[in-house]
Amino acid sequence: MTLIESAVRNKLIDMGIKIIFRTRVIDAYVEDKTIKYIKLDNDTNIMADSFVETTGTTGPMGNCLKYGNGCSMCVLRCPSFGGRVSITKKCGIEDIIGKRKNGTYGAFSGSIKLNKESLSDEIREELNKNGVCIVPLPKEEINEEKLDIKVCQQYALEAFAKNLVLLDTGHAKLMAPFYPLEKLRRIKGFENVKFEDPYSAGIGNSIRYLSIAPRNNNLKVIGLNNLFVAGEKCGLYVGHTEAICTGYLAGHNSVRNMIGIPLLQLPANTVIGDIVSYANEIMYKEGGDKLRFTFAGSIFFERMKERNLYTTDPDVLYERINKVGLLNIYDERLI
Repeated sequence: MTLIESAVRNKLIDMGIKIIFRTRVIDAYVEDKTIKYIKLDNDTNIMADSFVETTGTTGPMGNCLKYGNGCSMCVLRCPSFGGRVSITKKCGIEDIIGKRKNGTYGAFSGSIKLNKESLSDEIREELNKNGVCIVPLPKEEINEEKLDIKVCQQYALEAFAKNLVLLDTGHAKLMAPFYPLEKLRRIKGFENVKFEDPYSAGIGNSIRYLSIAPRNNNLKVIGLNNLFVAGEKCGLYVGHTEAICTGYLAGHNSVRNMIGIPLLQLPANTVIGDIVSYANEIMYKEGGDKLRFTFAGSIFFERMKERNLYTTDPDVLYERINKVGLLNIYDERLI
């Protein structure tokens, strides 16, 4: 996990992609429903034929204060780099806001990372051996209300309220939105525990789902001719896999849009096509803004099994994609 960022960065550079660091978009100039250029916080204007917004739905700090417990110094580091700005909103498009079960806007990120070296030898060995460690909580520490405020509905189970569930992700990932440090250190094995991310995980976590764009199932923003969205910006999605899948589609369609050929919409008999269309449909129904969609569990995983879309057999997957004529669709260079 500590090496992946530099590996991804080097791969992008090797592909000839220009990366601009320490900049963020603060405005957009639109003419005839087309973005002509975006403005960066250093007063530079970037012109392009197509744009893809992946700014996410978390922050800026004011939202985490209003709908959460304040800035927790999450991975976005708003105090260092500035808060997120919604490009769609700057273009005059009204963003959609997700809700919790009680109707409050947004949701807490569902996990925090602990420094693995700060845990007891027993817990660390269990993580290294099995990738997971489950520590029962004392009765007075069980709080099932926390399950309703977190993003990850696939983990909103009683077992996650009655136990500390740790996953080995390089650090030790604790499946809870936050945990007061002084309480955590009273539990056996956590006496010397230290937070890795967010830094203030004892008081809160980032607040997500505050800025979702209305879009078609080809991930083009409704009301604009050349803006596409991916990741949480395009729906009430949970997880990096969902971000990768929508990122591929949005990027692919941004090129199709630029050269004037029909946009790709993945069919609903593929898992990615189904989650893109299903989440887009349900989000607008009553109570749909309180749901979350992921391949990893909860309502969409149940839907995958019901529609016979879930399989781990690569031969079945190959035939399914081949049958709809989409085999290696992203490998073809369009320009």
